[in-house]
Formats: sequence, C-alpha cells, structure tokens
Amino acid sequence: MMSPSERPLTAMIGLPDGPPDCAAYGRAGGWQAARRALRDMTPEAVIDLVTASKLRGRGGAGFGTGQKWSFVPRDPATTRRKYLIANADEMEPGTFKDRLLLEGNPLQLIEGMIVAGYAIQAGHGVIFLRGEYHLALERLNHAIAEAREVGWLGENILGSGFGFEIHVHASGGRYICGEETALLTALEGRRAQPRSKPPFPQVGGLWGAPSVVNNVETLCNLPHIVTNGAAWFLSLGLGPDSGTKIYGVSGRVRRPGAWELPMGTPLREIIEHHAGGMRDGYRLRAFLPGGASTAFLDAGQIDVTMDYGTVEKAGSRLGTGLAILLDDRTCPVGMLHNLEHFFAQESCGWCTPCRDGLPWVERLLGAIESGTGEPEDLDRLHDHARMLGPMGRTFCAHAPGAMAPLASGLKLFREDFDAHIHQQRCPLRETA
Repeated sequence: MMSPSERPLTAMIGLPDGPPDCAAYGRAGGWQAARRALRDMTPEAVIDLVTASKLRGRGGAGFGTGQKWSFVPRDPATTRRKYLIANADEMEPGTFKDRLLLEGNPLQLIEGMIVAGYAIQAGHGVIFLRGEYHLALERLNHAIAEAREVGWLGENILGSGFGFEIHVHASGGRYICGEETALLTALEGRRAQPRSKPPFPQVGGLWGAPSVVNNVETLCNLPHIVTNGAAWFLSLGLGPDSGTKIYGVSGRVRRPGAWELPMGTPLREIIEHHAGGMRDGYRLRAFLPGGASTAFLDAGQIDVTMDYGTVEKAGSRLGTGLAILLDDRTCPVGMLHNLEHFFAQESCGWCTPCRDGLPWVERLLGAIESGTGEPEDLDRLHDHARMLGPMGRTFCAHAPGAMAPLASGLKLFREDFDAHIHQQRCPLRETA
C-alpha cells in the first residue's frame, strides 16, 4: 500500500464529502507550494526546480516540462501578456485520468497553474475542458470562485506583486483540440486546425502572445515538486522516469479503472493486481499501452514496464498510460474499424492525406469486416500505413497517431484479416 506521500496526485481524492474546499485543502498540505514559490523563489528558480525533477508531460508526448517553459521569453508579467493553458480536452479513446483529477481535487490543478503561471510570468490561465465533462466544469468553477474569494487568485497574490486569473473554456468537442496549436486556434474562436511551426506557442501562441500548454496531470504534479523537492520526485519512479503516473485499464478485466502508481510499474502488475486480471472466459491477446493512438503490443509483452523509453523500445508509445486490452473473443478487425472510424470523423480536414486517406482506410476496414473485402485491400491498407504513418507527411500528428494501431494490427492480426477475406465473414462473430 502506497502512503499519501507516495501517491501525491490522488491522496485527497475520494474523500467522503467530495473534493476538499480551500480550508481543507490547506490543512492537508495544500497551498504550501504556491506560498513558497511566490514568497521565496524567483520564476527562474521554479523553472530550474521543475527541470531538475525531470517531470515529463503527461499528455502523451512526454516532453520535458521545465525545458518547455524555458523557451518562453523572460519578461515580467507586467510588461507582456502571456498565457498558461491547461489542456483538459481529454478525448483520447480509452483515457480518463484527467477526469479523475478534475472531479476529485480541482484545487490541486489551480495551485499547479498558479505555480506554472508564476514560473513563466503569465497573468492569465485558461482551462480548456472537454465539453462532456459537466461535473468537472461545475467543480472547477466552484473551486476557482472560492480560490478567488480567499485571495489565491486575483491581483497581488500574497503581496508578491504577481497577479493571476483562471477561466474555464468548455470545448465544442473535437479530438483535434488535443493538439496544442489547434487548441489555441479554437480558443480564439476559430475552426480548430493546427498551425504551422515556427513560431512555437511559447513565443507566439494565443492571440500572438507567448503561451504554454500543459496537460492537467502535468500541472497537478507541480505543487508536490515545489513542496517536496526534485530529489523526492525523482525517487518515486522505479526506472529512468521520475514521479508517479495515473495508469488505467479498460477492456474485459474484473475491475477496469485508474490508479496512481510509480512511473515504470510493469503492465502485468497493473492488469493482474489492480484491475483484477481478465474476466473468466477471456484471455488477453494484445493491448494498446497508452490510448487509441498507440501501436498494439501482443500479450507476450505484458511484462513491459510502463515508462517512456521501455514502451518505445517494445514498439509502441506510453501515450497517456491507460491501456486498452484486446481479448481473444473480440474481433481485432472490428476493433480497428471502430478506431479508424473515430479518427476519420475527427480529422480537421486541413491536409489532403489525412482528410481523404483516413475515410478510405475506414471504408476498406468496413468492407473486410462485413465480408466484402478483397485481398488487394490489405495492400491498400499497408500503403496507407506506410504513407500516413511517418511524422512530417501530414500537417500534424493526427494521421500518424491513427496509423499506429493500424500498422501494428496488420502485422499482429494478419490471420484474422485473411480469414475475413477468404471466408467472407467475421469468424468470431459467426461462432459467438
């Protein structure tokens, strides 16, 4: 059993009376980081501390948080408008970790945003929230109003001369808004489409001002790093990556859910111990380790440690760290068709390969699944995976992410594809 100091992100989640208010949050150790940063540290010292902690972004890319902040021009908040944006548009299929944090302890995110805002000298914070997260929206607005009332938001916080405000923006609901520049474009009231780089958001982001976009889980780590130090955070990880991670499992397990565990926890432990193992009558066949836009790994790789480098060496990405399991009674062709349908409808339409290629992939998979596919369709799918998969061939990472499960699935499940085409039916569906 992990102690509260070993699971800092979720220590105050699940209280009988719901999320803590400002007073309860303070009694449990909250606000120490904001107080320390604003009173005792320079913005540069906060950036150096976060850099030393080796905190990597928890939204999927895993970029160094302190390094990302270091690209922001070092002007005081009073001389240039800057923005800090919390990416809470959690639309990756199979991912629900940020929802846990937003609903369970919104003040933790608010304090993390105060720390990050101070570090980059941004006076304005925005929480870009998935529109379907109604309870999270209600609790965030309540927490922000309370924090403002007691003096944690507004002008001249703690007499430090630093002022910071937070606003919540409920998204219209597009997966592409998970891409940071598309998110910024949507915030400006325009169609959510990615932007060309440079300029990068840290120099020219929201309304042309320096902006940093961080994931909710990333920001929630900041109060604990500032309070306990970089060495403490480094000690929490089991391998090369520091801190804890909210891991999760969905699929035919006994207890699907999410749990805060040390970075580098083996997937076998997550599935068998925390998720209770596979349900009776089902066997693990393969899994997507970090959401729908990661490559399949087969069941023989279940002992992979869930850190960035190890999962990459295994042939996939850690992504959001929430695994989607494929069992032996679920058709992998049908699963891929479902995934590619999602990616096709969520393309922003900006570039031709993604706009036209993904619907074609969806139609080919639909034909194979329904029994009208032809052997040549597999060649066409391979061609799409080859042409759309590498980064740099499309305007953003949407199409490469969509091709990750397809390319790996074509290799792992070739017999299933052949059976669908030769038997002109789904063998699993017919025998179920």
